[in-house]
Amino acid sequence: MGSTDSKLNFRKAVIQLTTKTQPVEATDDAFWDQFWADTTTTVQDVFALVPAAEIRAVREESPSNLATLCYKAVEKLVQGAESGCPTEREKQVILNCTCILSRILPYIFEDQDWRGFFWSTVPGAGRTDELDDDEGARPLAESLLLAIADLLFCPDFTVHSSFKENMQSIDSCEYIWEAGVGFAQSPPLNYIHDLNRIELLRLLLTCFSEAMYLPSSTDNSVLNPWVTFFCSTENRHALPLFTSLLNVVSAYDPVGYGIPYNHLLFSDYREQLVEQAVQILIVTLEHDAGVPHQPPSSSINRVVFVQTAGPENLFVNYLSRIHREEDFDFVLKGLARLLTNPLTQTYLPNSTKKIQFHQELLVLFWKLCDFNKKFLFFVLKSSDVLDILVPILFYLNDARADQSRVGLMHIGVFILLLLSGERNFGVRLNKPYSVHVPMDIPVFTGTHADLLIVVFHKIITTGHQRLQPLFDCLLTIVVNVSPYLKSLSMVAANKLLHLLEAFSTSWFLFSLAQNHHLVFFLLEAFNNIIQYQFDGNCNLVYAIIRKRNVFHQLANLPSDPASIQKALQRKRKSPDVISRTSSQETVSMEGSHPAVPAEPGTLKTSLVAIPGIDKLTEKSQVSEDGTMHMRVGNCISSNHQDVFYTEAEMERRPLSRAPSTSLWAPTPEWVLSWKCKLPLQTIMRLLQVLVPQVEKICIDKGLTDESEILKFLQHGTLVGLLPVPHPILIRKYQANAGTAMWFRTYMWGVVYLRNVDPPIWYDTDVRLFEIQRM
Repeated sequence: MGSTDSKLNFRKAVIQLTTKTQPVEATDDAFWDQFWADTTTTVQDVFALVPAAEIRAVREESPSNLATLCYKAVEKLVQGAESGCPTEREKQVILNCTCILSRILPYIFEDQDWRGFFWSTVPGAGRTDELDDDEGARPLAESLLLAIADLLFCPDFTVHSSFKENMQSIDSCEYIWEAGVGFAQSPPLNYIHDLNRIELLRLLLTCFSEAMYLPSSTDNSVLNPWVTFFCSTENRHALPLFTSLLNVVSAYDPVGYGIPYNHLLFSDYREQLVEQAVQILIVTLEHDAGVPHQPPSSSINRVVFVQTAGPENLFVNYLSRIHREEDFDFVLKGLARLLTNPLTQTYLPNSTKKIQFHQELLVLFWKLCDFNKKFLFFVLKSSDVLDILVPILFYLNDARADQSRVGLMHIGVFILLLLSGERNFGVRLNKPYSVHVPMDIPVFTGTHADLLIVVFHKIITTGHQRLQPLFDCLLTIVVNVSPYLKSLSMVAANKLLHLLEAFSTSWFLFSLAQNHHLVFFLLEAFNNIIQYQFDGNCNLVYAIIRKRNVFHQLANLPSDPASIQKALQRKRKSPDVISRTSSQETVSMEGSHPAVPAEPGTLKTSLVAIPGIDKLTEKSQVSEDGTMHMRVGNCISSNHQDVFYTEAEMERRPLSRAPSTSLWAPTPEWVLSWKCKLPLQTIMRLLQVLVPQVEKICIDKGLTDESEILKFLQHGTLVGLLPVPHPILIRKYQANAGTAMWFRTYMWGVVYLRNVDPPIWYDTDVRLFEIQRM
C-alpha cells in the first residue's frame, strides 16, 4: 500500500511541475522534496511516471523549473557524496535523484540550446554558498560527475566497509570492487551494493551519451566533454574505478556452480552490473588527442602499471600500461569465458545461463588489443587466442543472414583482421579443431584454419547482400595467414576453389570496378601456400589440379567489347552476387541451427560506411619467421604483383566496395590493365609439372581412387621447378578517421539497443545514427 501511495505522490509532483507556469523557487524545499525525499521509486517507476511528452513540455514552457529540478537533484547527490549517506533515508534520496536525472538527461541533450546547461554554473540557486558568486565555481556537469565517482566508493552504500570513514579522506584503492588486476582481495558479494552501483553507472552512461545527439563526424578533435572530465586527473577515483570495472567484467562467471536452471530461480544482479561496467569501459576508452601528462601516483599504480606519460584520458592510459602476465591471463581468460558462454551445449535445454552482451565484450577486446600491444602479443603467444577465435567465428556464422546484426559482423571481422597481421596468429591456426561448437557448417576434420575458411565461405555464399563490402576484409585475412597454413583439409581446399570459381566468372569480374580484387586475393593465398607450405597441402594442390580449367579461363579471359557485353547480359539473367550451385554442402554439425534473418519489428541502428581495404590496412613485407623487411607503398611494385592501384587511382575509388551508383562501365583497356598483373605464374607452372604426372599415374595404374593421387602428391616435390618465392606480404590493420567514426557509431548503437529496461534513449532525437525497424 505504501508503495502505491509513494508512486501516487510522485506522479502528483510531476503533474504539478508540468502545470506550473510560474518558476518555482529553488528554496522551496517542500515542493522539490516531493521528487526524492518522500518517495520510494524504482528506475522503471520513474520512466513510467515521467512521460517524454511532459519532460519536453517543461523544457519548452517552464525552462527555469526544469533547470532547478536538475540543479536540486545534482545538489542532493553532492550532499550525499559529502556526508557518505549515513541513513537509509539519505540513500533512498540519492537513488531517487539518480533515477530522475537518468530520465531527464537525454531530453536535455536532444535540444541544442540546452546542451550547454550542465556546463554552466547556477549562481544563487539552492544553498546560499560563497562559491555561487565565485567565478571558479564548478560547472554542474563536473559536480555531478565527481559526486557519482564519490558515491561509487561510498562505504555501506556501494562498497563493503567494516568501519565508517570520512568520505573526503577515503582511499578508494582499498575498496576496489573485485579481485584481479592490481587487487588481490575479493570483497564479499552484496546484492544491495550491486543494485546501487548499477543505478549510478546507468546515470554515468547517460551523462556520457551526449555523443548520441551530435551528428557523425570524422574530426577526431571533437571530444566528449563528459568523458574527458571524468577520465581526467580531476577524478581522484579514476584508477580504482577503472580497475573495478575491468575486474568485475573479467571475473564474472555466469554459470557459477553450474546448477541447472539456477538463473531461472535466482536474480543475478552481478550480470546487470557486469553489463553496465563493460558499457562504461568501451565508452570511456575512446582515444583522444590530449596533451600527454603523468597521472597521479597511487599504491597499485606503482605495482601494476608501467610509469609512462600517456594520453589525457586516464582510462586509456591505465589500460595501455597494464603489463604483468598474470593480469593479461586473468583478463583474457575472463573475456574468453564470457564470449564462449552462449556457445555452451548442455543435455538439459536452456539449463545454463546465456549472456547477451557479447558485442560489448568484442569492442572491449578490440580496445585492449589496440591500446596495449603487450596484451596483443600475449594473446598470440599461446593457443589461448583460439578461445577468442572460435566464438567470433560462431557469432559471424550465426549473424550472417540477419541484417540487424551487420555491425556484429564488422567488429568480428575487424578483430580477425587485426590478429591476422601477426605471424603467430597464422601459426596458431594449425592447431587441430576438436571443440566442435554447433555451427551450421559442413562437418570436417582438420585445424582451426579449416574452420576459419569454411565459415568465411559460408558468409560469402549465404550471407545477406549488405555484407559485400566485407569480402575484401575476409579474403585479406585468408591471405595474411596463408603462408603459415601447414595442412588444409579437403573441405577447406574445395571451399577456396569454389570462391575462385565464382569470383572469376566474367560477368562477376565485369560487374563492378573492384570485383577483380577478390581474384587477386585468392591467387595470392594459393601462391603463398604453394611457395611456403607445399609439402603438407596435397589436398589444396589436388583441388587446384581438379579445377585447373578455372585458372586457364582466367589466363584467357576475353577483353574485347563483344565479350564484355555478352558477360554483362548473362549477369542480368543471373542477379546473384555469387554462384552457389557448385558449392558441395554436406551434413551440418550436430546440434546446429541455420542462420535466420532478423525477426520483423527488430530495431537496428545505422552505421557509417567502412573505408576500403586499402585504407584499412598498411602493407608490410615480412620473412617467413615474421620479421618485417620493409613497408610497401600502395602501388604496384615491380617485384610483387599486387592488387591495388596507384595513389591517384585510389583517390578516385569509392569509400567501400558497395555497389556504385555511378555510370561506370568496363572497357577493354580496363580489363587489360589488371589482367596482365594476375599472379598466375606459380600455379601455371605447378599445373604444367603435375598434371601430366597425375594423368600418367591414372592411366598406368587405372586409378579411380583419389587417395592414391593424394599419396603421390604428398610425397612429391616442386623444389627448383617453381619461380623464385615471392616476398610474404602482410596487410596490417591501421587505424584511421573512418574506422574511428565507425567504432563510435557502432558502439553507441549497441549501447542504445541494449538498454531497453528502462529504455533510456528510446524515442529521443538521436543524431549519431538512425533507428530503423526491420
